[in-house]
Amino acid sequence: MASRTEPDGGPGTAPEDAYTAEPFLPGRGGLPALRKAAAGCRGCPLHRDATQTVFGAGNDHARVLLVGEQPGDQEDRQGKPFVGPAGKVLTRALDEAGIDPDDTYITNAVKHFKFELVPARGKRRIHKAPNLRELTACRPWLNAEMRLVDPDVIIALGATAGKALLGPSFRVTKQRGMLLPYEDRGESVVATIHPSAVLRADDRDAVYEGLVSDLRIAAQALS
Repeated sequence: MASRTEPDGGPGTAPEDAYTAEPFLPGRGGLPALRKAAAGCRGCPLHRDATQTVFGAGNDHARVLLVGEQPGDQEDRQGKPFVGPAGKVLTRALDEAGIDPDDTYITNAVKHFKFELVPARGKRRIHKAPNLRELTACRPWLNAEMRLVDPDVIIALGATAGKALLGPSFRVTKQRGMLLPYEDRGESVVATIHPSAVLRADDRDAVYEGLVSDLRIAAQALS
């Protein structure tokens, strides 16, 4: 059997063994070129079980860029981010907070669905949080999206997205609902809960109001 040689992987290794998407990024082009290239990403092992890459979507020149954790079951099947129940919650919360959903670009820190099958639940695919290595592998796509969209405000949806943007010490319970510094952009990140937390909450109304309140901080930053 012939050995496989891939960028950064070395002879006899699969590309995902290197845990970096960097070799798959196109050398030129805008978001359409990036999206097309991401469809073939093999930068980590998550592509093996996922249906497809789920890249970012929305306004290519949005003032607000939202970052979630990873695609869910419906997103994996449809190939678009935030098309499931959590996406509906988010769209409503953005509108109530004064952020035009049409002026947003939404993506995830990890572009493939990570899950485990639970036979006791009819082999349902249950979300499993990505680890630091998988977040790091996918980071080149997120960096490229942020560079091309060049938003005024970035919203981190949940703890994993916050860690992807702000580092492993980030705690959503302590840092949500405030403007946080991000690299050379100054205070341009607002962290909040992931909208799926609303769906899991016992007191959905209170948790939803907390989400809207955090998003209003981003809306105020825009003005």
